[in-house]
Amino acid sequence: MPPPPPEPLPHDVANEADDEQSLSEGDSEMEDRQPLPLYEGEDVRLTSKQELFGFYMYGWAAEVFVVCGIGSFIPVTLEQLARENGVLLSDRSTPCKSALESSAPSIWSSNPPRGAGQQCIVYIMGFEINTASFAMYTFSISVLLQALLIVSMSGAADHGRFRKTLLLWFAFVGSIATMLFLPMVPKLYIMAAVLAIIANTCFGASFVLLNSFLPLLVRHHPEVQFPDGTRESSLLDEGDLDRLIDPTFPEEEQYTNHVNSGERSNHTEGIPNETSALLPHPTLEQSTTTIPTPASHDLISLELTLSTQISSQGIAIGYLAALIVQTLSILIVLNFGAATLGLRTVLFLIGAWWFVFSLPTAFWLRPRPGPPLHLATSSSLSRFKHVRVFWAYFAYSWRSLGRTLTHATHLKDILLFLLAWFLLSDSIATVSGTAVLFAKTTLGMSYAMLALINVIATTAGVIGAFAWSRISRYMRLSPSQTILACIALFELIPLYGLLGYIPAIRRWGSLGLQQQWEMYPLGAVYGFVLGGLSSYCRSVYGEMVPRGWEAAFFALYAITDKGSSVFGPAVVGAITDRWGEIRPAFWFLAVLIGLPFPIMLLVDVDRGKADGIALVTALVEENKTEQEQDAEADRVVAANHINGLERGEQHF
Repeated sequence: MPPPPPEPLPHDVANEADDEQSLSEGDSEMEDRQPLPLYEGEDVRLTSKQELFGFYMYGWAAEVFVVCGIGSFIPVTLEQLARENGVLLSDRSTPCKSALESSAPSIWSSNPPRGAGQQCIVYIMGFEINTASFAMYTFSISVLLQALLIVSMSGAADHGRFRKTLLLWFAFVGSIATMLFLPMVPKLYIMAAVLAIIANTCFGASFVLLNSFLPLLVRHHPEVQFPDGTRESSLLDEGDLDRLIDPTFPEEEQYTNHVNSGERSNHTEGIPNETSALLPHPTLEQSTTTIPTPASHDLISLELTLSTQISSQGIAIGYLAALIVQTLSILIVLNFGAATLGLRTVLFLIGAWWFVFSLPTAFWLRPRPGPPLHLATSSSLSRFKHVRVFWAYFAYSWRSLGRTLTHATHLKDILLFLLAWFLLSDSIATVSGTAVLFAKTTLGMSYAMLALINVIATTAGVIGAFAWSRISRYMRLSPSQTILACIALFELIPLYGLLGYIPAIRRWGSLGLQQQWEMYPLGAVYGFVLGGLSSYCRSVYGEMVPRGWEAAFFALYAITDKGSSVFGPAVVGAITDRWGEIRPAFWFLAVLIGLPFPIMLLVDVDRGKADGIALVTALVEENKTEQEQDAEADRVVAANHINGLERGEQHF
């Protein structure tokens, strides 16, 4: 019979009330049949409906920022604030007139395109910058800082109870920074850019932490733990319990915690650890192997299906929230008319929404702590404890990134996926900002019209989040093939914009993004594609991530995502500064979107999982050696210390 689990750490008791709020009454019987914890503080309780609701609620809260804020009103606000401090590009002396509407016209009104002659520039530190480029450069800086932050806090996300704590801190800081746009008058346009950088950096970091919860929610979900339906029974015999636990995988040794090594070997022998692959439990016939292998393809498909389902529902819920806020935003900008206060009021609403609806996540999402880092204690340095802890996690995070990159080189499919995602995520972020600024500065669309584009895109995104799963089932597409279909459809957007260079179409005056109405159907295509890419990319990647490295590999995923977004907006900004308008950037976007397609053709999810299992086995052996070396070093230090004390006594 398996030994009893280790006693909880004091911090477990302190957070017991927080965890208990995450339990639904219907889960109490199933909690009695959960696998034993590998380390002190591990939460192996089954995923509850309330916990899933807490996960979904953060999407409801924060997705509004990226869809309505970054995707629409923040770049427009930054461009407008800079415009009111700039001069016309045509003569570099005439102050730019406010582009705000003198009255609130119909959202269907059609103003003539401005053209390059109405483009504005602003001088920052002696550099001449197009006001549209100002917004793009701000975004590039924010994602660069975002990538650095994600790396620095990844260790705290992997270890201890900081995963949820950091998520909430980033949520509240980012939301407050967004609300502070309200007092940003045109003269404070640089300060507004700083707030945008803070808010976007916090948003990206918080979503990395949220994404790292997804594999844990799937792994502990009742449908995965009890795929044969036995979860309906309240009793399990000893043999049933053993079959719920992987009896063959080597004990966890990649993390050092406060458990005595002798006790650890007794408590954790035969228990799946944090580096175990996200795969069904092996059968008795498979228990003679040292590397766990899937019991059946159907059970693997169950986990992938569940992961995709949770991811898709989270994206759809976030888009529904964005749709509500975007609709309210149209009413606000129409009510304020020509005042930039309308834009800033919308951003205050976005920040307040993010703040308020993050509170349910604070109550219902379980911390799901990882193994604690081993931090030596010293009474003489107790006053610097917090600084030492911060530095330990910071240093560990960067070392962990180096190890993750080293280990990722052995995961061919993860490398291929990350390369494709690097290009694809850059194109997603760049197309969004480029389209909004193109519509405002080149087509002369009003704020209400820009908000309507986002409403259409958001509605299409909600439809896409649900529709792509049905499309993939109907056409019998694998998740990777579904991503390829999304990329092919996404490519139509820049290609359509390039039609404006064809002389016959240009003389006609329609098509090729020459009229304002053309932005609406393209917005629908963008939203529909994004609804599929957001859910399928996250779930496919999550299935290939080695167990126990969720935060580290999702940090790598986010670095690839956000880090790539440094380049796209910066390149578009440089093209705009060079040519005086945004349209030439469509050539760059067409290439950027098309490059991931052949790379995704090479990704094999099943092969990626198998490579993850092999990597985990190598990690276990490597960490055993490292721990033995550390133990020997500790013994040498202790012996030298004792010898020193003895010599001191003899001298005395």
